[in-house]
Formats: sequence, structure tokens, C-alpha cells
Amino acid sequence: MEFISPTVVIILGCVALLLFLQWKNLRGPPCIGGWIPWIGAGFEFGKTPLEFIEKARIKYGPIFTIVAMGTRMTFVTEEEGINVFLKSKEVNFELAVQNPVYRTASIPKNIFLKLHEKLYIMVKGKMGTFNLYQFTGQLTEELHEQLENLGPHGTMDLNNLVRHFLYPVTVNVLFKKGLFPTNERKIREFHQHFQAYDEGFEYGSQLPECLLRNWSKSKKWLLALFEKNIPDIKTCKSAKDNSPTVMQALLDLLEMETNEQKSPNYGLLLLWASLSNAVPVAFWTFAFVLSHPNIHRTIVEGISSVFGTAGKDKIKVSEDDLKKLPLIKWCILETIRLRAPGVITRKVLKPVKILNYTVPSGDLLMLSPFWLHRNPKYFPEPDLFKPERWKKANLEKHAFLDCFMAFGSGKYQCPGRWLALLEIQIFIILILYYYDCSLLDPLPRQSSLHLVGVQQPEGQCRIQFKQRK
Repeated sequence: MEFISPTVVIILGCVALLLFLQWKNLRGPPCIGGWIPWIGAGFEFGKTPLEFIEKARIKYGPIFTIVAMGTRMTFVTEEEGINVFLKSKEVNFELAVQNPVYRTASIPKNIFLKLHEKLYIMVKGKMGTFNLYQFTGQLTEELHEQLENLGPHGTMDLNNLVRHFLYPVTVNVLFKKGLFPTNERKIREFHQHFQAYDEGFEYGSQLPECLLRNWSKSKKWLLALFEKNIPDIKTCKSAKDNSPTVMQALLDLLEMETNEQKSPNYGLLLLWASLSNAVPVAFWTFAFVLSHPNIHRTIVEGISSVFGTAGKDKIKVSEDDLKKLPLIKWCILETIRLRAPGVITRKVLKPVKILNYTVPSGDLLMLSPFWLHRNPKYFPEPDLFKPERWKKANLEKHAFLDCFMAFGSGKYQCPGRWLALLEIQIFIILILYYYDCSLLDPLPRQSSLHLVGVQQPEGQCRIQFKQRK
């Protein structure tokens, strides 16, 4: 009978230990796939993606991978994973979004990667907190112009009311005064095509354009609109201070940095970025405020104390006025918390360790602000609309509550967040100053179909308004 020498046993033991440690180190998170290769969990995930994510978290824990339509998405829901998402140099924002940018705005990868950081810095500077004062007067003036078209009283869908104001105001302020059409037929055409483009944006970011005929038609219409108007946008200057609009500054940078004629494409991207979230945030804020009588009454009383009784004179809204009405800003931020984007994403460049798992390179690392904002550990009574929780945020120093991720975090936070908040604040002030408003329908449910951007309402929500005397 032969015996195995102790040396061999030791060597085999070391090899086994090494293999075990290597397996443990390379062990990926729990993976949710499917029995059909490439499609994976795509069908189930696509039905109600937000609900799918939360059920997966409950079943598999704080980190898990979903395979759908050839893409591996690894979701993180607790501190360690969130820290990797926000701080690791091994994950990248630009590479995560460049394919969707190409599909939705036809901006090639090489141009996007070359220009993104410079364009981001420029837009962030133009819309940053130090420059907000330049927009306050413009926004107030543009909103007043739209108020003149509203009439003394009426009933309409709240979403349509918000679009009636924010579409022209945003276009005329960010692009060029007078760019938004005034002809009734052309206004309807703009609404039709932008809504179709916005509603299909998430599908357009993932599927070939040839499969989305109506969406593609609206995309081409919007690109043609910018193609036609770029020369006028370039030459038009502000009548007041001769300063360039955000789009004009963007065009100047494009001209310096590239010979490619992609101005209409970046115009389309700026249009979508400036309206796609601002409109539903304004809708939900108004709906939440009108659904909470005490909050509604407090806001109206505050507006009256600052601006006096409603009359025929146009009021001017200043930065000091806004500071006297903090509840409005709290309501907007609480709305964004409750209706936050389904996911934000980074691409994993090199394997990263999270908890006891290794996330491989090539995965999309996903964080869900929507569900993070519903974690009672960070936001007590998370499902309730409680604007007063924002008293604790140091908003004067432009700091949000901890774990509030609706605008992203780190290097590439949404550059237009402060301007969007300002626009919605002034919009709410003017409507509630001049009109008595009430909802005719219950607060609608939010749609659970989309992951990109602020959650949309499911069903109509009518508002009744009557001019104050």
C-alpha cells in the first residue's frame, strides 16, 4: 500500500486553498437571467422594471445582476455599493451613456467623448448658482407672457397646463427669444413631436430606430427644426445685456472644437434634457400641493405676504422673494424625492469588489434613486409627502439631504438642476398668485414602465383655475 507524502498533501492543500480564494474573489453577485440566451430576464423586467428591481432586492439582497437583452446590469442598494458607484475610478459615466446618446441624438461616440467634459463644464457654469440671477427676470417675463394666454378661468389637464407654460418658456430662455412658435398649428405640432420623442426616448435609447417609426419621425422633425433655426440662434443676442444663451454658448464651443456639423443634434439633446424632467416635476409638485390643503393654504398665504393681493400689475420675482418662500422649494425637492429617476448608471471598466462579490468589467453598474429615496434608514416615513423634512438640508449652501440622488452625484451631477428648480418655483408662485386652483381628479398613480428620468403620471389629472380679483 502506497502512502501520499506529506509534501504532496501540503501542495495539494495550498492549490485547493488558492483555487477557493480565487473563486471567492471572482464570485459575481446573484444573477437573474432567463432560459432564452441574450433575452435573459428582458420580458419580465420590461413589464414593470421598477417593481422588478425592488422584488429582486428583497429576494437576493443589496447587490444583484439582471441580464436583459444582451446587457448585464448590476444593481447596488446599500452604502458600500453606493460608495463604489459614486467614488470608484473603475466606473465611468460617459461610456455608460454614449450608446444611448448616439441612438437618441445621432451624436457619434468619438465626438461625444471628445466634447462631453468641455460642454458639461460650460453648461454647468452658465446654469450654476452664481449665474441664476441672470435667469430670474427672463423666466418671470416669459411666464407672464404665457399667463396672458391662459384666460380668466378654465379647466384642463394639469400636464397640458404645465407643458403650455414650460415648453415655450424653456425654449425661449435657453435657445433664443421667439424661437418657440406662436402660430397655433405650429405650437400643436411642436407639442406632438416633442411628446412623442420624450415618451419613446427610453425605447429609442435601446432599440434600432427602424423599429420605432413614429418616434423616428418626431426625432427627425425636431432635428429639422434646429437645422433650420441654427443660423438665427447663432446671430441673435439678448436685447438687455448682449449675453449669449446657453445654446449660443454651446454652438460657439462646438465651432471651436470640431468641424463636424452636429449643432442640431446637440440642440435636440439640450431640449430633451431641459424639458423631460422639469415638466413632470412641475406636474407632480402642483398635484401634491393641491392635494394637501394645509400646504396649499400656507403657500398661498406666503405668496400674498410677499407680493400683496393679486391685481392686474405684473409682479417681479427676485432672489430675496424666493428666500422668503422656502416651502415652495421644499415641496419641489420632496416631489423629486418621491418621483425620482428609476436608475442612474456607470460602466465598469475594471472588476470592482462590492461586499463579497466581484462585479466584472463591462457590466453597467446601476443605482436606483427611486428606491434609495424609499429606504426608511435614510428617509423616515419614506412614502409620505413631507416637505418639512427639507428644513434639515443646508439649501442656502446648495446642499441636499444625505442619500438624495435624483440629480446624480459626484463629477457629473445634472448641470441644470438649479435652473430647473428656479423655473418651477417661479411658475408655482405666478399661478397661485393670480389664480385660485383646485384638482378635479384624485392624484394619479405613477407609471412603473420607465427607468429613465422622473416618473410620469398614469391617467389624467384635471385642474380648475379661476383668476383672483
